[in-house]
This record gives sequence, structure tokens and C-alpha cells, in this order.
Amino acid sequence: MSDLRVIVVGAAGRMGRMLIQTVAATEGMNLVGAIERAGAPSLGQDSGLLAGIGANGVAISDDPLPLFAKADAVIDFTTPASTVQFAALAAQARIVHVVGTTGMQDEDLKKLEAAARHAVIIRSGNMSLGVNLLAALVKRVAATLDEDFDIEILEMHHRMKVDAPSGTALLLGEAAAEGRKIPLDDRHTTRVRDGHTGQREEGKIGFATLRGGSVVGDHSVIFAGPSERITLSHHAEDRGIFARGAMRAALWGHGKKPGLYSMMDVLGLSAV
Repeated sequence: MSDLRVIVVGAAGRMGRMLIQTVAATEGMNLVGAIERAGAPSLGQDSGLLAGIGANGVAISDDPLPLFAKADAVIDFTTPASTVQFAALAAQARIVHVVGTTGMQDEDLKKLEAAARHAVIIRSGNMSLGVNLLAALVKRVAATLDEDFDIEILEMHHRMKVDAPSGTALLLGEAAAEGRKIPLDDRHTTRVRDGHTGQREEGKIGFATLRGGSVVGDHSVIFAGPSERITLSHHAEDRGIFARGAMRAALWGHGKKPGLYSMMDVLGLSAV
């Protein structure tokens, strides 16, 4: 079988460079395109040199159309607005679109759902194996414990992160909400506490956000009950875990029917 032909978008960014390195190190994959925004200073540069792996002959471009036409998959850790545009192009080209972009709103997700009628779109707030296993455990524990156990989700990221709570925290919140059979909406979550807040409302899922330094990503889900606490945690030490998960998703998605999938589907954890 021929190698999977892959495009990396946001190629000059920190995550984009990591993705290019990981494509090169992954058997069965071949980088055929590297895309950046119009006017980016990296345009025309060799993407391999920029990623620190040596020249690969793939120049960074701001013209996605001809690249999407010859690719099997696009890997996308960019911005919500860019991801929506790339999803439309992936739908036109009928290729796999792996989405690790966070901070997407309901309107963005509806556009992804529409594109998924024609493309295989695999979206997750976190692409790592460990986090998705954690989410499966959170769902199981939330389903097992009653509302005597309060659920709090604590996350910390580097100082440059622009969205909060993190996509991973929301992924874990969704897992807890599914376990409790409630929607993860304003009625069932607390995201800000300041001043005289009164007692904690029973049944709500709380979020707390920390930012600082160069932390890649720390997440804990705390189940606090009468006289005991259960804490489930994941600590990311290298962005490579997200890149490796994205490669696994792209390989898994190739040949699948169009639809909107998650890493739970990729890892066979959907039924957990």
C-alpha cells in the first residue's frame, strides 16, 4: 500500500513544526504539503529545514487548493476560523481532516458537522492516548458515583495559551457529563468563582484554570465526596504525544466513510 499523503497546516508554528517532524518519523506517511497564512514570513522556506529535520523539498505555501487536490489527509492544529475553512476544502477534496484545534464554538462545530457529510473529520480536544483513556475512566467513574461526589476539573497550561478552559478540560467535562447523563451547559457547569459565591451547587461540574511558564498541559478530575476524594490526572511532558496521536488518527481515518469522529473512535473507546 502506498504512503498516506499528508498536508500540515499552520506549518511554521510550534505545533506545526512538531507535526512535520512526526510525519517524517512515521512509517507509511509522506509529507506533500505545508501551509501557512498569506503574508507569513516563512512562505517559500523548506518545511523540513524550518522543522529542524533537514531539507525535505516541501516548500511552505499559502495556496491550499492544489495541495488538497493531491493529498489523502490534512492535519490541523490552527485556529477555529482557519479550521472551518480547511474543513470545507477537505470536504471538496474528500480527504481526511484531523482537527486538534481548540477554542471552537457551537457555530464552528456546526460547520464541521456539515463538512463531515463529505469528509472524514476526526476532532478531539486532545489527541493523546493517555488523555482519551483518562476521559473513558472519568465517564465510568461519573456514572458510578452519585451527586454526593462533586466533580472539579483543574487544568494548567503555558502562559501563551489563549483559550480557557482548555479543549482537554472541556473534553473531560463532556466525559463527566455523559457519565452523569446531563448536558455540559451553563446550567450544569461553574467556570468562574469570585467574591461571595455562596455554597457550591449540587450536581454542577466545576472548572479551574491556571496559566504560567512553559507547562505543556496538566489536567486533573477530582471527585470529592463525603470524607474521601478520587483524583484522576494526566500530565503532558512533550507536544509529541499530540502529534503522534494525530498521525494515528490520520492513518485510521483513511478509507473510512465520511463522518465526524473522535479519538475515542480511533482508539476503540466509544463504547466505554
